[in-house]
Amino acid sequence: HVDPTNQWFVSGSNDRTIKFWDLATGQLKITFTGHINTVRGLAISPKHPYLFSCGEDKTVKCWDLEQNKVVRSYHGHLSGVFALALHPMLDVLVTGSRDSTARVWDMRTKACIHILEGHGDTVGSLLTQEYEPQIITGSQDSTVKLWDLASGRCMNTLTIHKKGIRSMCAHPKEYTFATGGADKIRMWKCPEGSHIQNLEGQNTIINSMAVNEDGVLATAGDNGSFYLWDWKSGYNFQQMQTVVQPGSLSCEAGIYAAAFDRSSLRLITGECDKTIKIYREDENATPETHPIVGNF
Repeated sequence: HVDPTNQWFVSGSNDRTIKFWDLATGQLKITFTGHINTVRGLAISPKHPYLFSCGEDKTVKCWDLEQNKVVRSYHGHLSGVFALALHPMLDVLVTGSRDSTARVWDMRTKACIHILEGHGDTVGSLLTQEYEPQIITGSQDSTVKLWDLASGRCMNTLTIHKKGIRSMCAHPKEYTFATGGADKIRMWKCPEGSHIQNLEGQNTIINSMAVNEDGVLATAGDNGSFYLWDWKSGYNFQQMQTVVQPGSLSCEAGIYAAAFDRSSLRLITGECDKTIKIYREDENATPETHPIVGNF
């Protein structure tokens, strides 16, 4: 997750630590320890000097970035917490867990406002947005649910996916979102969740996806493949394959996380070989050097 000023980003890992990195130089700035199992989700508050984290140790923590320590914990999940998102307008935090529920928390009082029940398996990805549906959950039970934040009720269940949902992302300007998992990447329209199109061809489990201001969708695969798509047309204009660092096994070429920085020009990935890689836009690319193939 990249901070709102675009100067640093933060990563969580299987080694139970949270690390802050300088975005320009890639230097490690500070390491937070406190989780006793894998850190699964992170969110930086744009309004407060807070970082929120969740992990497989069932905990959800709020870190004060001025004091560099945990100032709040949110208790209630019965199993590992795999996803975390902050509401863009309200001081509300949403978490998704292996206990098949998502919980909505009051950031300040630590009270659990709603328990969103109905999924049959791990809630592994979450989206929050200003407009309805304000909460979207994706689960390993292969469904996506759209929730009404005020009542805590499920407004719609999307059942087109045949396998578990690993990742989701919402377009920053359009009223649409994408979901990915072990079958296809699918795109949907809010508020009702009508299906727009499928993006096919990557043929691997999609662990993470990110979209930037220019409508470029990046999808990161479990096999180390990395695809860039045009959000509107669904055209796949670039395919890459990550290279494992020396000393790693070729089977460690998996990408677990992907995020664009605030400028939309750099893409940060967290990978199975314990590396974080930063990609930047090729300034010298032209329509001649990178022609579009097909009837677009």
